Amino acid sequence: MTRARAAVGMCFDRAFDPALVTEFARALDGRADELWVIEDCFYTAGVSLAAAALAVTEDLTVGLGILPARARTAAVTAMEIATLCGLAPGRVIGGIGHGVQEWMAQMGVRPASPLTALEEVLTTVGHLLDGEDVTFHGAYVDLDHVRLDRPPHPRPPLLAGVRGPKSLALAGRVADGVVLADAVGPGFIRTAKEQAGDPAPFHITVFAALITGSRREDAYAHAAPWLANQLTSPTPSLTGAPFYEDLVRIYSRGGIDALPTIPQDWWLELGAIGTLDDAAAHIDALEQAGVTGVALFPGPDEEIASAQIADVVRLASRT
Repeated sequence: MTRARAAVGMCFDRAFDPALVTEFARALDGRADELWVIEDCFYTAGVSLAAAALAVTEDLTVGLGILPARARTAAVTAMEIATLCGLAPGRVIGGIGHGVQEWMAQMGVRPASPLTALEEVLTTVGHLLDGEDVTFHGAYVDLDHVRLDRPPHPRPPLLAGVRGPKSLALAGRVADGVVLADAVGPGFIRTAKEQAGDPAPFHITVFAALITGSRREDAYAHAAPWLANQLTSPTPSLTGAPFYEDLVRIYSRGGIDALPTIPQDWWLELGAIGTLDDAAAHIDALEQAGVTGVALFPGPDEEIASAQIADVVRLASRT
């Protein structure tokens, strides 16, 4: 049986000039599958970026990555997603996550239980997008006969931007899938599915670092600072890698200068890193593990990221 092809697209970094989002969207439209706009406090806002990208494209799917559960009320979040779907039916993917708790505290909306808050928001937003009349009295969501005037048709997938086992289990119960970010390899996809309860169907999008060069050694040198940053605050996908302890030892002994020397197969697990063929191999491995979407995360410099659009298009068109 032929495996399902993963959608391949690009992320729009939180720190980029928002005026560039239409340039990125136009360049990807009809040539790649998706553009994921990144919302983080206190950078750019995902909903407005998504609206701009959808308004200038015809085929491109736009993902919201990721709306913090408590930054908006559940009703407003549902309204925002439904409005985007009205602008471009069938071309929106919703994404909701815990948000960085320090940022939530700065805004005065940090929940005592992030898990409960996310579950309540995902549940009620999902029901609202389904067109239901929702009454819900929870710890963080309080709705009294709320119904969207224009529920979206088709109803968009609603993904949870999560990492840990409890959050993945929550996503398996109340979301349509997950968004996984930061050094996610095919090995962790299998773990994530198991922790989510292996629901079917279940949408899995991975944000994969795109760091390529004509020579592997050049790409690895450019990727070393990124990997050092990952090791500073390792996520479950990184700590669960079979080579994690060896990687930590190499970094502890040799610092950032030692990271470019790690084996090629480690880099292939960590991201779309190396040559363009290596990046394609990373995407293929994620596909084989069951990923439904891969959004390639460009370099933090706007000019470099703009130049990488051509590589994203090549990777999206691979056979």
